[in-house]
Amino acid sequence: MPKRGKNYKNAIADLDRQKVYDLNDALENVLQVKFAKFDESVDVAVRLGVDPRHADQMVRSSVILPNRTGKTARVLVFAKGEKEKEALAAGADYAGSDELIEKIKGGWLEFDRTIATPDMMGEVGKIGRILGPRNLMPNAKLGTVTFDVDRVVNEIKKGKVDFRVDKAGVVHAAIGKCSFGVEKLAENILAFVDRLIQLKPSTSKGVYLRSISVSSTMGPGFKVDPMQVRTLIKAA
Repeated sequence: MPKRGKNYKNAIADLDRQKVYDLNDALENVLQVKFAKFDESVDVAVRLGVDPRHADQMVRSSVILPNRTGKTARVLVFAKGEKEKEALAAGADYAGSDELIEKIKGGWLEFDRTIATPDMMGEVGKIGRILGPRNLMPNAKLGTVTFDVDRVVNEIKKGKVDFRVDKAGVVHAAIGKCSFGVEKLAENILAFVDRLIQLKPSTSKGVYLRSISVSSTMGPGFKVDPMQVRTLIKAA
């Protein structure tokens, strides 16, 4: 059990941690009890009715959030020639080939997301042991191995979020900042959960959306009613 500070303990002192809230009420609580002096991220955790040990139940993809995330990702593109120029013109922070690979081998990791053209993957694979554990490896399933670098750079800069289910069947994502307010945070969560619903594996049996919780970076989590979220998505 992790040790909690006085601010955290004060934040949860009067809370019923077992109560399940409607989405807006849960977000209002998140914003009400936040105590950090910086603009905290708001995170969502969704437990799915899947067994990630089976390849056909691995839920992994990406979604573009309608209100972005509040953080601008530093994008690196592995490309040559015209595609390198295209990446930089689209707003990539870094673009290149062998020189970037050598720089990364030397320990440089000043970027958040990577894209690679297919012809570069042979070389990028040589630094897979560096990028892979940090979730920085370009991945065709996530659309980041592509010649369409202009589109993908723009999507990432506009708030495209990658996600994958963990061993416990839970998907985590940062969906905005506390400063966004309830309405924008709710819109982002609905877009995120809608994408998860679209990705339901055909082999998943029983209840798919098992539970949803929201929290700020430093604050406590609040349970959200999955059925109410489904209803909001259907009504949108």
